[in-house]
Amino acid sequence: MKWTMAPSGMAEAAGVVIAALLADGHEAFFVGGCLRDELLGRPVHDMDLTTSALPEEVIALFPRCVPTGLAHGTVTVLQGGHSFEVTTYRTESGYADHRRPEHVSFVRDVKEDLRRRDFTINAICCGQDGVMIDPFHGARDLQLRLIRCVGKAEERFDEDALRMLRCVRFASVLDFAIAKNTWRGLLRQRDKLAHIAVERMRSEIERIVEGPHPQRGLGLLLRSGLLPRGKAPFPWTGRDLAAAAARSAGLADLQDARLRWALLLHALGSSADTAGELLRAWKFPGAALSGIAAVLRVREAWDAALAAEAPEDPGASAGLRRRWIAAVLAHGRSAAEGWLTVAEAAERAAGCSATATPTPERGAFSLGAAAASTSGPGSKASLPGIAQMRSWTAEMRLQSLGELAVSGHELTAVLDKRPGPWLGVLLNRLLLAAAAGEIANDNQLLLQEAQRMDRDEE
Repeated sequence: MKWTMAPSGMAEAAGVVIAALLADGHEAFFVGGCLRDELLGRPVHDMDLTTSALPEEVIALFPRCVPTGLAHGTVTVLQGGHSFEVTTYRTESGYADHRRPEHVSFVRDVKEDLRRRDFTINAICCGQDGVMIDPFHGARDLQLRLIRCVGKAEERFDEDALRMLRCVRFASVLDFAIAKNTWRGLLRQRDKLAHIAVERMRSEIERIVEGPHPQRGLGLLLRSGLLPRGKAPFPWTGRDLAAAAARSAGLADLQDARLRWALLLHALGSSADTAGELLRAWKFPGAALSGIAAVLRVREAWDAALAAEAPEDPGASAGLRRRWIAAVLAHGRSAAEGWLTVAEAAERAAGCSATATPTPERGAFSLGAAAASTSGPGSKASLPGIAQMRSWTAEMRLQSLGELAVSGHELTAVLDKRPGPWLGVLLNRLLLAAAAGEIANDNQLLLQEAQRMDRDEE
């Protein structure tokens, strides 16, 4: 077979594995996702193989193997710097937990193996000669841009309830429609999703939100009613999700997955604390959770700044600048820039020139927060726009305590005080003053400023 979408080294190594199986008297084919993506003109990142050889026969044939799942007939063959899952033709039965089969039987007919698979577009195999075996017309469904279950949809979803989310994910990522009978089967079996581990659900939802057509996926999740039926909490109604999908129409424009989630949670009206709790319940990795929450904390800091500064006050701009710099120092430059990027996407979705800020109790947007003024030049009600806020960030003289030209030890010595909570407070006050350009980052000047601040506190 001639591959155009797979790396040549991978395709060549996979061909070596198939040739060895054929030479030993077995059948062997490329199968599943690699063929689907090749036919769609999408990059092929890995190749799975199916064979009539039993697992022990595969292991005996190749010097470098990993017994990945012998009970299910899967052996990982290492060849030419690549790894290939080689699975024996099998049938499955007895899905007691709506996820894993209780009984696996090895068979001799590749069509029986294809029959157990989830969707027709994944139930295609092809030999080295380029001849496809496609008993369920998956190639036709690829042309029709259609997700269709192999056989009866209700049975496929009853066997493995995660397939319902996979159905939505494929329709979203590929921008395909879902066949009517498949959709009806999904709706009838959706309560079975309660049997699926949270981690597995999250993995599918991540691929939807972070994929090329997230809005399509969100629409399908809304219509399917799948999310509230999982094990993890989902505190929003379908109406909330519908409104959030509209407000987060710029998701696909964001390349950073952290920012996509921040925009979606922002559109749902989540506070940083609530978002953190939800992401933790959905088993998001710690780094992802903290990164998303940090972006939302910057938003909250900016909302607090806007609430504290009266727009008509002549000093409002200076006050907002200082509060913005404080937010950048508290949560990090990456989180601050992340929020500005999210705000721009929300702005585009709102179809106006105002930065949208959430009203958590309503799960809605109120407009005008970080807005460029629409009142005309010189208006007392003018508020800084996103470009202005970026310039404030760029003008910051320093970014962290490590850059401050005075140490805690020096402060305790000059103030003749024992270390305590006061020290961190004072260091951060000095950091803010230096970052905002109110004082030079000079050791002696900072010590003098510390003494002044200390006197003012007495």
